[in-house]
Amino acid sequence: MGMLSTLAGTILIEREWVVVMSEGQPPGLLTQMNSVIRRIDLICKLFAPVVSYWFFMSVYSGIPALVERNLRRTLRPSPVDLLERSLIQNADPGSAESSQKNFREKISKIPFFGAWKVYLEQEVVLPGVSLALLYFTVLSLMTATLEWEGIPAFVIGIARGISATIGIAATVVYPFLQSRISTLRTGLWSVWSQWIFLLLCVGSIWVQNGLVAAYMLMAGVATSRLGLWMFDLAVIQQMQDEVPESDRCVIGGVQNSLQSILDMMAYVMGIFISNPQDFWKLMLLSFLAVTMSAILYTSHVYRVRKHLIHFEKIIPLGRWLMRRPSDDCRS
Repeated sequence: MGMLSTLAGTILIEREWVVVMSEGQPPGLLTQMNSVIRRIDLICKLFAPVVSYWFFMSVYSGIPALVERNLRRTLRPSPVDLLERSLIQNADPGSAESSQKNFREKISKIPFFGAWKVYLEQEVVLPGVSLALLYFTVLSLMTATLEWEGIPAFVIGIARGISATIGIAATVVYPFLQSRISTLRTGLWSVWSQWIFLLLCVGSIWVQNGLVAAYMLMAGVATSRLGLWMFDLAVIQQMQDEVPESDRCVIGGVQNSLQSILDMMAYVMGIFISNPQDFWKLMLLSFLAVTMSAILYTSHVYRVRKHLIHFEKIIPLGRWLMRRPSDDCRS
């Protein structure tokens, strides 16, 4: 229930509250607010484990009775367990069948299909699916592989800190880039920059030296966070701008559910392919998911803008670069 409440609050803040607060203000304010909110989120995720560890260790070291009480509780069954056993023993089969029937009737009334229909009818469905595909990546589960390769734990921790810092830097770079090339093109540049940095991870598969391959993997994952979080901000802002106000929370809920499903599938893949020696297979699957995401978003950009590159600007630039120095001297 805690995760559900947190997710609901995130949807309301990112999809509704920010848009309402920025109404009637300059367009750049929405971009700045999205960046600040994401920056706060990433900073909290960076420091939360350290603060939580310090807090709990301080409490347990200061109150030894808590440790003794916890040991006693683990050795004897709790009242909840005893209550569950008594309910199972005294359960009526007829009442169980009726409760299951009522449960199925309640489930059937949930507007699940209607929400997905609204989501698929939106103009931003392709960017949404592209963002969700980035959650189908197991590169965040590479700790066991790095330890198997002989990377010390403190080095892995430093690498994670650098990765989080690059993610925070993305929230600073995004407003600058979005104000110059638009939200749509910022997403295009961001997702392909992530794809380019992940080539380091793919290249590490064929490196014979295990330590070199491990450091290439960490470098590729860390640097790709710059494009990842800029793309996340670009897609969120497109949904804020293009989704009608009445459907905004519905679209946000479906989007987060799709991301959670693909995130869960990534963990399932990690269960099936759990041998560190086979981690290269998971890397290729993750890279394939990022590639599919980039292709889907590129097709959306082409559908909206009818082009991807300004060839009329590239040709004069090429002619200027190809000019001989003697031509400049004559002029």
